[in-house]
Amino acid sequence: MSKIDIKNAEGKKVTTTELSSSVFGIEPNIPVTHQVVTCQMASMRQGTHSTKGRSDVSGGGAKPWRQKGTGRARQGSIRAAQWAGGGVAFGPVPRSHARRTNNKEVKLAMRSILSGKLRDDELVLVEGFSFDKPSTKQAVAMLKALGIEGKRVTVVVPDDAVNAFLSFRNVERVNVIGVGEATATNLIDNAALVMSADVAKQLEEVLA
Repeated sequence: MSKIDIKNAEGKKVTTTELSSSVFGIEPNIPVTHQVVTCQMASMRQGTHSTKGRSDVSGGGAKPWRQKGTGRARQGSIRAAQWAGGGVAFGPVPRSHARRTNNKEVKLAMRSILSGKLRDDELVLVEGFSFDKPSTKQAVAMLKALGIEGKRVTVVVPDDAVNAFLSFRNVERVNVIGVGEATATNLIDNAALVMSADVAKQLEEVLA
């Protein structure tokens, strides 16, 4: 089991908890983590890039000059790729970039990331997110008390913690997500990962 301190909103240690070694204490698998993260990032691409080929560009119906006898290179259309204003040869077209990864690899990547965060002291467990109402000021004060103000932070809140979500969402360099939205890409792209002890236990149940 891996031990970690739980802090309150003032940044003071409240208690200590033990995290599952099978989720937070494994040797990170870098190749699988890289594969999963790049796959998820590719799947997030819209794929709406588009160019016009020579058949899509208006004009160019007539042969610009006759085939032989002019001394110039033969040309069939002023909308060929080598002409200014012509179509693009082999340009990008709308398509899906989505790729699939095995569920076992996805879970291994998330376990590797969480273990690496704990090992590098980038995982911060808090007692809870007690926001009576949305308050960005209170959220900023909490980050400052935890010593991670100004860092690129990912905050993982319970899915029903609406006030906490609304409090953190406008803080600069902070990405707040519900525990149901936790992916390898979200968990790794930060300098500090903040979650409550209950959220950590939820992740243990899913990833164990």
